[in-house]
Amino acid sequence: MTTTPSVPPPSEAPFSARDLSDAWPALDAAERAEGFKLLSHTDAERFFHDLTTSDQSELLCALPADDRRIWMRVLPPDDAADLIQCAPPGHRTAFLHALDEPTRQEVNVLLAYAEDAAGGLMNPRFARVRPEMTVDEAISYVRKQTRERTVTIYSVYVLDQEQHLLGAVSLRELFEAAPDKTVREVMKTDIVRVDEHTDQEEVSKLFARHHLLAVPVVDREQHVIGIITIDDAAHVAEEEATEDIQKLGGTEVLGAPYMKIAFLGMVKKRAGWLSALFLGEMLTATAMGYFENEIAKAVVLALFVPLIISSGGNSGSQATTLVIRAMALGEVRLRDWWRVAHREVMAGVVLGLTLGTIGILRILTWQALFHTYGAHAVVIALTVGVSLVGVVTFGTLAGSMLPFILRRLGFDPASASAPFVATLVDVTGLIIYFSVASVILGGSLL
Repeated sequence: MTTTPSVPPPSEAPFSARDLSDAWPALDAAERAEGFKLLSHTDAERFFHDLTTSDQSELLCALPADDRRIWMRVLPPDDAADLIQCAPPGHRTAFLHALDEPTRQEVNVLLAYAEDAAGGLMNPRFARVRPEMTVDEAISYVRKQTRERTVTIYSVYVLDQEQHLLGAVSLRELFEAAPDKTVREVMKTDIVRVDEHTDQEEVSKLFARHHLLAVPVVDREQHVIGIITIDDAAHVAEEEATEDIQKLGGTEVLGAPYMKIAFLGMVKKRAGWLSALFLGEMLTATAMGYFENEIAKAVVLALFVPLIISSGGNSGSQATTLVIRAMALGEVRLRDWWRVAHREVMAGVVLGLTLGTIGILRILTWQALFHTYGAHAVVIALTVGVSLVGVVTFGTLAGSMLPFILRRLGFDPASASAPFVATLVDVTGLIIYFSVASVILGGSLL
């Protein structure tokens, strides 16, 4: 009798980086560390580099000291410095001592800079050659630097003996050049550079303006002390955009991922602005009280208050958002305030006429169909239409000028948040609306 050999059950698929990535948000720190240990070394290294700095820090805090040393040493100095700055204060010394001595010295230099300065962003490891080297010598020397220590190569920088920047040359240009030519003959001398104390936002703008992949950082004596690469600039751009969006939403900068910030900390950052906006909105009630006689005589006017003030707030929010973004991109400067004001007043009039026409047509249509507004429907429609022109024009003007005022006073223009502009326009919108009503409806409804 023949027997069919039993087939062993299929072995379980190995735990992959994708599995861990999918489960990551739902895991606590200890579970993340256990899952990370299950990855192959290649997957683990790729996964670790893909994590945000805060997640890297949290993961290392949960790993044993030996594992922590391994993963700290795969990071370039600038990333290691970022991780240490992000780590809880009690772990920073341990993270720093997990590095080898040369890297620790480099990281200590980086930590001495402000976190948002070019010096704090730079990587001190870059490829460098002398101008008198031949092309062949330069290629061999770059290869030697790469073998001895990890260097970031977007361009090879040409330095003199005192480490002053003379020029730069790409690897492609080196390989294409004749072997016996000197580096001085093939290098480019018109090199964009940044000072070590330049703000990170200015650095990010520099990358966008000149389409750079890397930029050298120089000290006061013009010695090259490191380079900033496009991935660092992209991270800065994302960080700055996040801060601006949070400010535009009427809150303080959170300074941490939404799910990571403590609940009470998040409430505290939101409560200040919200309270200020609430106090501002109380002026709306004051304005309504001032015109209570007009409202009592013509209750129909109250029906259009939300329409009027929301239109002004929306137009102001549009204008302030456009101007703040234009400022961030360097498209608009302080000296351009008059041109912006003229442009926004014209836009406000056109937008107001558009909304006013829609409002008039709506009121007249409802009157024809349902007789909603009585014998004075035409003058009511005219009041709403004219008010919308005034309120929307004022909203666009106020929304566009407030960022200029804040910039002139030394504040961040993003603090001219859309909610703040909307609150300002709510109060003035009521004044404009009832003032127009007093003129047009005087002698009839009022």
